[in-house]
Amino acid sequence: MLEALDPTGVRWAAVVRHTFDMIYNGQETGRYRWDQLMKTEKTHVGTLFEINAQREFKFSDGDATDFRIAGHQVDAKWSQADGGWMLPPEVFDELALVATGDDSRSVWSLGLVRVTEDVRREKVNRDKKSQLTRAGRDRVRWLWRDAPLRPNVLLQLPADAVARIFAPRSGTQRTHQLFREAEGRIVHRNAVATVSQQLDHQKRVRYNGGSRSALQPEGYLVLSGMYHRGLAAALGVPVPLPDEYVSVRVVPAAADLGVQIGGSWWRRALPGESVLVPAPLLPERGTGAA
Repeated sequence: MLEALDPTGVRWAAVVRHTFDMIYNGQETGRYRWDQLMKTEKTHVGTLFEINAQREFKFSDGDATDFRIAGHQVDAKWSQADGGWMLPPEVFDELALVATGDDSRSVWSLGLVRVTEDVRREKVNRDKKSQLTRAGRDRVRWLWRDAPLRPNVLLQLPADAVARIFAPRSGTQRTHQLFREAEGRIVHRNAVATVSQQLDHQKRVRYNGGSRSALQPEGYLVLSGMYHRGLAAALGVPVPLPDEYVSVRVVPAAADLGVQIGGSWWRRALPGESVLVPAPLLPERGTGAA
């Protein structure tokens, strides 16, 4: 049933991505990685994962377990360490939906295992929770294993680039620097919120004072996944989803050898190539592509 609800895993991947972003709470804290969290926050991730999964899939409540799925009692368990799931007595002899993820590697995993006596350790902690044995971990039926997770651009960039992004005191200037450093990479709106740390963070991207205006003299276009997917594909950069952006540095091109924007031809600038002409104004609704 789980595979039927989400054949490609895209919905589960969104649950994991949302769980990480919620616990970082970047808009208020500026955090974007696991080691920046407090111990108490780390222990709360499993609860957020459970809540987000139930919201996404509308699972019924279980009796003693978290969910009832296709008539089975199922308990959701998250562990940042692969195999480190803590299993309470209420899941003994029931199904555990075990999950893990690594934001730095942009991967996640989700599987099912029945927590019978022969697959769990005899030793329990003060809360009477146990863990799977090695044989138990081998018994997990992985529905998705190291599946792609939408990337966290702040974990993909070199440390010196991230330092330059966070160096300015102004959230607006930090946002501009994000699009400079992340040229050609997908930037989720949560990364913009984390860097700007302002309630109106999407305003920091637009024209009229946002990054599109500020970076235009430097040859940058900041493409929206809502309106400029066709332009992104034509310019040879990753195509953003509706809640993502991608910045690209452009230079004038010979006719028919680039992309036509605003009546002129443009191509992506080569690494190290000087930009002598400001980038063109972006059309509001892209080039007709979705």
